[in-house]
Amino acid sequence: MATAMMTCSADELAPLFGANVTNGLEAATFICDQFTSVSNKFTDTNYAIDSTYLLFSAYLVFAMQLGFAMLCAGSVRAKNTMNIMLTNVLDAAAGGLFYYLFGFAFAFGSPSNGFIGKQFFGLKDMPNSESAYDYSNFLYQWAFAIAAAGITSGSIAERTQFVAYLIYSSFLTGFVYPVVSHWIWASDGWASAFNTDNLLFGTGVIDFAGSGVVHMVGGVAGFWGAFIEGPRIGRFDHSGRPVALRGHSASLVVLGTFLLWFGWYGFNPGSFNKIAVPYAEGQFYGQWSAVGRTAVTTTLAGCMAALTTLFGKRLLSGHWNVTDVCNGLLGGFAAITSGCSVVDPWAAIICGFVAALVLIGFNKLAEKFKYDDPLEAAQLHGGCGAWGIIFTALFAKEKYVHEVYSNKVGRPYGLLMGGEGKLLAAHVIQILVTIGWVSVTMGPLFYILHKFKLLRISPEDEMAGMDLTRHGGFAYAYSDEDEANKNGGTAFTKNGPNASVQNYA
Repeated sequence: MATAMMTCSADELAPLFGANVTNGLEAATFICDQFTSVSNKFTDTNYAIDSTYLLFSAYLVFAMQLGFAMLCAGSVRAKNTMNIMLTNVLDAAAGGLFYYLFGFAFAFGSPSNGFIGKQFFGLKDMPNSESAYDYSNFLYQWAFAIAAAGITSGSIAERTQFVAYLIYSSFLTGFVYPVVSHWIWASDGWASAFNTDNLLFGTGVIDFAGSGVVHMVGGVAGFWGAFIEGPRIGRFDHSGRPVALRGHSASLVVLGTFLLWFGWYGFNPGSFNKIAVPYAEGQFYGQWSAVGRTAVTTTLAGCMAALTTLFGKRLLSGHWNVTDVCNGLLGGFAAITSGCSVVDPWAAIICGFVAALVLIGFNKLAEKFKYDDPLEAAQLHGGCGAWGIIFTALFAKEKYVHEVYSNKVGRPYGLLMGGEGKLLAAHVIQILVTIGWVSVTMGPLFYILHKFKLLRISPEDEMAGMDLTRHGGFAYAYSDEDEANKNGGTAFTKNGPNASVQNYA
């Protein structure tokens, strides 16, 4: 939505001074010159406000990497803490380089075709305009790309070779994820709601902040990695019954969850890119009001999902489990991310409620089919992300859709809100095509790594822990004196090579 520019014409202003005013044209010219200068100052201020808003949102999304790192660290056993935190650091570092070289160009290198971008490799010839936001937009989109890679890291934790992390993370952020984001978010993507030439079913896909683009991509990629690797040693007993391999720190899980919650306010409201957009004709809200509404729907979906998971797991297991509640909260956030800007707050509560049920259901299926995902990342981001896409197609409100996507009059909206089924059809296609694309790219990559024995570590290394065998020592230091006294003078070193796997895990 462009800001309307006011103009001043000396020829039109001069007659207003009357015929008796000497040098009326000169006076009008002077006034218009001053008007133009003031108008330019307002325009510059708008650009500065919008760029600052976008950069601050990028910083919030990047802070989610710390949230992912803490969540992953707390969800794995202590002997793999250093490994999983290092992978989170390198998701950001490797992702930054490959998104700079290739990813941003494949995603937003327009003008291009509907499948993939082809401009701005290595940020060469980047435009400097109101619509592109040049480097600010690159930083924001990079933060999204590494979020997708971070999701996948959790699925294959505790058993994956370090080189495999580097290969898949670079490939995901440099190619696989950017192509999907081009389809949905670029102005010429084949399924983009911003495409003014050829909208899919007359609507395009309304995936505002990435339930499909980010969460489904990361979740499906993680599914194939974990499926091809197989479950961790000891995750299922000889009769196939699941055995809990609990993470070593609920405190880190809670810390990571709150950091992710905080970062989501850059993830969802920040996806407007602009905030200094005024009231438009026929529109009750300015964009700042839509930004606030988006933050509210995000919050309510997460809160409802957390409470639903709390009581749902209590009925199933008999316990009040903080880790389950944290995952439920994040599932609600992943689901609302698609429709956060185009639904009412009451609808967001429905979104969170169903998201929690989807997560619980997928976790039950995972156990049944002996699928092992230490962070429930595929179930949470893939399953809840897919539900979020369907939810948006059902509950998107006509008024909000026209506010946020104003490039087409009469755009289809949510089926249960009185709209036709065109938006639902577009979103079903998005889900199927996203699953298909990630499967045919990431699936073969993980399979090749597996065949070349580059994917999974040896059973001996897995039992001892990757911190010791691959990173030179454990993440935590312990004092052995107390243990020596307890064992009658024989030192028992928790972080040594002779540590008891059962006690230390």
